[in-house]
Amino acid sequence: MGDRVFDDDRATVDLGPRPLENLAPADDLGGDDGVEATHSLDSAQRQPPVDPVHALPTQQLGKPKSTTMTRLSESRTTASPIAAMKLDEIERTRVFLRVALACCVFGALIALMTSGDPVAQRVVVIGSALGAIGSLWILSITRDHENYAQRRVIVPGIMLVAGAMSGVYYWGTASPVAAMLVYGIYFFSLGASRMATAGIYLLIALIHGVLGFGIAAGLLVDRGIISMGALQIRDQMAIVLIIEFLYLIAFVTARQSQKVTLDAMSSLELAVRGVANREALLAEARAELDRALKVGGPGRFTEQVVGTFRLGVLIGRGGMGEVYEAHGVSDRREAAVKLLHHGTLADPTSVQRFIREAQTTAKLDCPYIVRVLEVGTTSGEIPFLAMERLRGHDLAHQLRRQRRLQLPNARTVCEQVALGLEAARSAGIVHRDLKPHNVFLSEVGGVHRWKILDFGVSKSGGSGTLTQGHVIGTPAYMAPEQARGEDVDHRADVYSLAAILYRSITGHPAFTGKDVPTTLYEVVYRIPTQPSVLAPLPTDVDRVLAIGLAKDPKDRFETALELAEWFGLAVESRLSPEQRARADELIVRQPWGTRPAISK
Repeated sequence: MGDRVFDDDRATVDLGPRPLENLAPADDLGGDDGVEATHSLDSAQRQPPVDPVHALPTQQLGKPKSTTMTRLSESRTTASPIAAMKLDEIERTRVFLRVALACCVFGALIALMTSGDPVAQRVVVIGSALGAIGSLWILSITRDHENYAQRRVIVPGIMLVAGAMSGVYYWGTASPVAAMLVYGIYFFSLGASRMATAGIYLLIALIHGVLGFGIAAGLLVDRGIISMGALQIRDQMAIVLIIEFLYLIAFVTARQSQKVTLDAMSSLELAVRGVANREALLAEARAELDRALKVGGPGRFTEQVVGTFRLGVLIGRGGMGEVYEAHGVSDRREAAVKLLHHGTLADPTSVQRFIREAQTTAKLDCPYIVRVLEVGTTSGEIPFLAMERLRGHDLAHQLRRQRRLQLPNARTVCEQVALGLEAARSAGIVHRDLKPHNVFLSEVGGVHRWKILDFGVSKSGGSGTLTQGHVIGTPAYMAPEQARGEDVDHRADVYSLAAILYRSITGHPAFTGKDVPTTLYEVVYRIPTQPSVLAPLPTDVDRVLAIGLAKDPKDRFETALELAEWFGLAVESRLSPEQRARADELIVRQPWGTRPAISK
């Protein structure tokens, strides 16, 4: 599989896997998709990445100006077609209600000025008042997009229908008022709820039918200004049937139009995602080709003895240094030896990262974390790190080959990586750059085991960091608090593991921006698309990932082991009612595919 490479430029967006052959050193030497949001510019040129929407540095993403957050809240967008159509329905409803309100007022005034039946006149005035109240009521409800629900407008909707039908009673069942009702039925039937729209249509059709056929049969008094009394009974019934038919046509046409629009939006969304994925794969393939041309042969240190190992062929190269296949001089044991470039020695940060990785990894004695064999310096004072030689491939390589993991396989990844993260948590270590490239499937004696690699940007103990004030990690897999440049704890690694699971079982990264600042902004403010929309998954899996990817660390799982336990149950749809209630409460507050206001 793809050999590991040094690359201190951690600002490049994750381009995916980098497989080369079925041999790999034990650790990722930084990875081309790690992120330090300052890029690799000289210190005099470094500037914080910019929020592409509001031109705020990413360090300020968590603390936007009040006016900026107000604009953001007012212009929230959604990722799913259904949610987008809901917002469109709300805005369309508000326009129609203003027209309906004007019609109620105007209709009542005109009725008072005409010489219609006194009883019908009182009915239309009262009905117009009810319709106006219903219109104002629904306008008030739809003012808050987040809390809008069609069940809340049932009562005021009935009041609005009552106002419209009072006009039919006053002007006559064969009057032009019926034409307005055809328009109203068409408008309401464009709504998302089939039950609610059908209810409005049936209510109007039923009331009009009772009035029309009742008058034609002589059961009701025709008090309308435009009376059907001069017509024969069959003509009266024919007129009522034509109006009922127009109501039906308006309802059916609107429902079909709604379905066509939703299908078109869904198709467009899938097409856009497909193009984005193909572009990502193309960029990924180009990067792999570049790397394949650089490794696999002898390097400058080949055949030299470093520590207790003799170096062999070069199996990884990057901006910071090189990785060599190696064997013990005395015992021929295999290893992967990482060496810094001579030029890198002049950069204190790179040297400190290298030393940190050696010290951190050496502390961890866990079968699910790469094992350190030896740490030291060459005769030329170049730091080196010898690790167990892993054979196999990383998760990024596997996802490139098969796009998605089956749930049982993803469960295994989650459980074994969680054990490694728990060992790091117990030692007070936060990895901070967990991603598919740093999760490696090693094979020894026919036994496969997932191991965590690359602790080069990890954090031990307190809040210390080698890049104070800058964003560390890989955009698509870093936690929101990490994207804001804040201090993080082990729950940031829990988030990263959840992001890896999301990518593994859906075939899509949770966040894909066109550049680093855009991706960071999405990580901080956007809730990703519901996983079961992207792949056939149990609803319980949606619930687990909602908690694992929660914006607020307090809403997440306390440990990676807890995430693994929940995910194992979710794969079999066996979450308890209490577990489901916890996840559902979070999803209500932060729905999939939205940009809700995230409180700090």
